[in-house]
Amino acid sequence: MLHQETDVIGLEHWTNKGNIKLFLWEKFVGNPDHTKRSIVFVHGSSMASQPTFDLQVEGRPYSSVMNYFALNGFDTWCVDMEGYGRSDKQRNDHFNISNGADDLKSAIDYIKATRDIDQVDIYGISSGALRAALFSQRNPQDVSRLAMDAMVWTGEGSPTLKNRRTKLAEFKANNRRPIDLDFVRSIFSRDDHPGCAEDKVVEAFAKEICALDDSMPNGTYVDMCENLPIVDPEKLTMPSLIMRGQWDGIASMEDLTKFFCLLPNPNKQFKIMPGISHASFQQINYLMTYQVLLTFLLQPDPIYKG
Repeated sequence: MLHQETDVIGLEHWTNKGNIKLFLWEKFVGNPDHTKRSIVFVHGSSMASQPTFDLQVEGRPYSSVMNYFALNGFDTWCVDMEGYGRSDKQRNDHFNISNGADDLKSAIDYIKATRDIDQVDIYGISSGALRAALFSQRNPQDVSRLAMDAMVWTGEGSPTLKNRRTKLAEFKANNRRPIDLDFVRSIFSRDDHPGCAEDKVVEAFAKEICALDDSMPNGTYVDMCENLPIVDPEKLTMPSLIMRGQWDGIASMEDLTKFFCLLPNPNKQFKIMPGISHASFQQINYLMTYQVLLTFLLQPDPIYKG
């Protein structure tokens, strides 16, 4: 990377899903129309997109994964799902995973038209992995490669979801749940390995999340507690990557292994990330996770396919 983080340019964009306004954030170096690839980052259940993918932490280089990938030649994008961050929140709705996949359809149609491209790479984390996978299942022609981090398929063997189901009735009765700094901190302690992330990173992450939202939609929580499986692995025909933190409690190894075996494209990878719990980009080992994703995206396509 010859450029520096200060060379990365950020632009805000807006698009519509019907009468719903969606906020998109783009970062790149130089001319985005001349970049090698475009990647869309998809956030999870309890945070908007910019705190997750464009975090700035003093003394921690490349805390922004968007900066890192922009400096590696990508045109990078993220989008606030409806109900989150700067996107519209006014509808009386839980904003479930299928709704998020619809948001991605509107966002990626906009990106393709704006940058005159046919396909994008997609990375999603946690419920964002489910949104990204469901979008990819519905629109395989739009996706070059799909990366699913902290993915869950059936929920079998998930301690996080087992605990979350104790509050399912409350989630179903209310469209939104309140969040605060302590809630965000709990994301990093619930897997019994709080040392995976530096305190200063957790605090910066929590502060940025709470600056945009004081509550979050319950739809993804309801879906992950009672409506799994939502994604059919046999319909994900593009090259795919599963990324799993060593101590992530959202999905068991058994659940993900079965999912991985059913992916039809032989160009697929399953990466275990040591020393990582749930929120991989905010962990001490974050640069390792970036490299896992970058290597997958830049791997040449096979020439001989048999």
